[in-house]
Amino acid sequence: MSRFLRHYLLALQFFTRVPVTGRLADWVGFSPAMLRASAAHFPGVGWLVGVVVGAVFFGLLWGLPPVAAAPWVAAVGATVAGVCMTGAFHEDGLADLCDGLGGSADRARALEIMKDSRIGSFGAIALVLALLAKVALLALLAQTDALRAVAVLFMAQVVSRGTPLLLIFSMAHVGDAAGSKSKPLADSLSAGALFAGGLWTALALLLVAGLYPAAPWWSGLLGAVLAAAWMRRWLMRRLQGFTGDGLGATQQLSELLFYLGFALALSPAS
Repeated sequence: MSRFLRHYLLALQFFTRVPVTGRLADWVGFSPAMLRASAAHFPGVGWLVGVVVGAVFFGLLWGLPPVAAAPWVAAVGATVAGVCMTGAFHEDGLADLCDGLGGSADRARALEIMKDSRIGSFGAIALVLALLAKVALLALLAQTDALRAVAVLFMAQVVSRGTPLLLIFSMAHVGDAAGSKSKPLADSLSAGALFAGGLWTALALLLVAGLYPAAPWWSGLLGAVLAAAWMRRWLMRRLQGFTGDGLGATQQLSELLFYLGFALALSPAS
């Protein structure tokens, strides 16, 4: 149990701004092996992010006056809460990947551009479009059923942090191995870690399906998996492997496609 908790806290430390510091950080510790083991808990991080962001979403939907703009304000608030909680970790990966792959057809040059901390045109455009799409989809879902939209938001946070594990498990890491935060994850992601990540996701699915058994959860899951499959194909074709930025971009695209897939499967009466 102690090892489980340490690995989970390390995942929180790696992927969020949750303060795992001081004596707690000393107790958790760090090593490349521990970081690899913590990969099993990436969807578990989505549980915490989903609860916090979902609470902000629900609170605003409940507290705002029942006017047409309320779902949009709630969607913006939830998105801001997510960015603050993660430090825009995944959004930064999306921007860097689009700058690199959009800025050069040459593999080595693309990897070099991705290491540049400055944002370029491709990254800025991708980031703006992703945030706009996220707000619009959440607002749309809130207008169909506000409480169910909170459940969709929660589930998307979990699933979208599980799909990058499929890339880590099936691809090689590329780029600057010495300076990459994601390199330890690529050394040997075990099938057991992949299974544990799937278990976190399955438990979340059982929870939301119990609350809304008739909702098209399958469609959201399909959208997220298709997003990961497309990202894998794109990264293999352009880079012959994954980078940390590629994993962040996969999380963002999987989250968006979960919302879109779920929305597309709703009947007009929903």
